[in-house]
Amino acid sequence: MQPFTLHHYNGEKPLSSLPLDTRSRFLAGGTNLIDLMKLQVETPKTLVSLAKWDKANTISEDDNYYYIGAMVTNSDLAKFAHMQPNVSLLAQALLSGATVQLRNRATTAGNLLQRTRCYYFYDTTKACNKREPGTGCSAYDSMNRIHAIFGTSESCIATHPSDMAVAMIALNAQVHTQQPDGNTRQIALRDFYREPGDMPHIETQLDEDELITHVSIKKKANGTQHYHKVRDRSSYAFALVSVAAGLKIEDGRFKDLSLAFGGVGTKPWYPQKAISVLEGAEPTQEVILQAAEAELSEAKTFGSNDFKPELLRRTLTKVLLELAEHQVKHPGHEGALYDNA
Repeated sequence: MQPFTLHHYNGEKPLSSLPLDTRSRFLAGGTNLIDLMKLQVETPKTLVSLAKWDKANTISEDDNYYYIGAMVTNSDLAKFAHMQPNVSLLAQALLSGATVQLRNRATTAGNLLQRTRCYYFYDTTKACNKREPGTGCSAYDSMNRIHAIFGTSESCIATHPSDMAVAMIALNAQVHTQQPDGNTRQIALRDFYREPGDMPHIETQLDEDELITHVSIKKKANGTQHYHKVRDRSSYAFALVSVAAGLKIEDGRFKDLSLAFGGVGTKPWYPQKAISVLEGAEPTQEVILQAAEAELSEAKTFGSNDFKPELLRRTLTKVLLELAEHQVKHPGHEGALYDNA
């Protein structure tokens, strides 16, 4: 591990008091960054620990929104969301990822900012534009079974690994940030991530010295919700394909559809084309397949991941038909599709 300087931030002084530059990194739970430092993928000169930032370790709410602090652990957020039927989707996604030990350490902001699990990104002997711009993409013409089919470029085809972010995309979460000059921003999570283009090392809309303070989710009825994750083993594995969905059925048609995909995009994927086909349509297999085809119209596969479009079609069909059937049998139901989710 390369030597670094450690500073602490507790929220009482402005960010401008910290020695932030391009070689600085904020350290939350450390479940991703520390691994990358051990492998020499990340070599920051300065770490700013957020462990003492107590104000960011709370969940609050008012009449309109839930406010989730940046330092709230995945375990605490899952417990909270499990008790709130309108954001059950979030609990389901969190509980489908990682071990209990990791969820006890991983934080809300850290989860959103975790980096890809592409094996070429982690292997410093392989070319990777995301790790070292301009060196090439080893995945493009090699083994790429876990890689993306949406939002790809010749520079990068790596998937974003977060389950939580997929659920938050579906729930239209907003990311709130603070800058060293004291200014704050609110960014829709659906706009927060950048597609790689020719600069895959720049992954979000954040400035280098900008800090996530909290995430807000509007309180609204999201109907019956389900997060379905397809993976190589039944637990503790990243998604090959995942679907986060919440919906209501009114007058025999899809209503207020919440939808996002994981495991298939260079960022958590918001399927606008599919939603435009589904919203207001009858919940039939034919309509769902039409929606899948609309979204897949610009998908690109790379050999080893040629199976993903069909897997996405089948997963989307399964999830939406089951949700629709449940809504018909239990009109107005709010919360998880399965009680043990």
